[in-house]
Amino acid sequence: MIVLRSLLFNLAFYANIIVQMILGLPVLLLGRHGAFFMARSWAYASIWLLEKICGLRVEFRGLNNIPHGGYILAAKHQSFLETFCLVTKTPDFSIILKKQLKYIPLFGLYITAAGTIAIDRSKGRNALAQIVEQAGPVLRAGRQVYIFPEGTRRAPGAEPAYKFGVAHLYEQTGAPCLPVALNTGVFWGRRGFLRRPGVAVIEFLPVIPPGLPRDAFFLRLQNDIETASNRLIAEARAAQTALDPSAAAA
Repeated sequence: MIVLRSLLFNLAFYANIIVQMILGLPVLLLGRHGAFFMARSWAYASIWLLEKICGLRVEFRGLNNIPHGGYILAAKHQSFLETFCLVTKTPDFSIILKKQLKYIPLFGLYITAAGTIAIDRSKGRNALAQIVEQAGPVLRAGRQVYIFPEGTRRAPGAEPAYKFGVAHLYEQTGAPCLPVALNTGVFWGRRGFLRRPGVAVIEFLPVIPPGLPRDAFFLRLQNDIETASNRLIAEARAAQTALDPSAAAA
């Protein structure tokens, strides 16, 4: 049943995004707020499809930790799931992503209209300068900047591989940082199409205030996210074992 439900969900998921991107093109005339509206519409529809087809519910915790105004949102990255779930909880954001995504047909129009921070990773240290140059005005305007500190998706329980770019951004902009832990990869793997039933948790942790030394911030961020994510992963796997030991082992 998991395979069949996953297949049905994937068909519905990609059909939904294609239809919404086509029908939503006129909304892009409203600029980034039009793009945000379509992103949230797609996100809510996708979350609904996950629950109804796959039995996978998304739970947000720590919503009281979300500050007002401009801040850096630094999230663990295990799955495609959090990339659309997070947009439902921030009012006016910009996501740091690789420049190549802007050239994907239709999708590129939306991320351009949304005012994303697109960087060329091949530029090395110059890429950090690009991030700070583009993120500074966003944060000063009271908006939010998303960054995945590890730069790519990591399997649940994998050795962390945080990049120093998030610490550089924190130091140079003087913005607070909102860490985000999660266990989404237990249910929606970074590869493959299976979508397992259960409760995927995305947890907003206490804000790290500005002003910490760069190295101290980097260590605290990694410790906060990894400790909470490991707790959430253990919670998810325990629930899976209770319901179906063979599914948890898989």
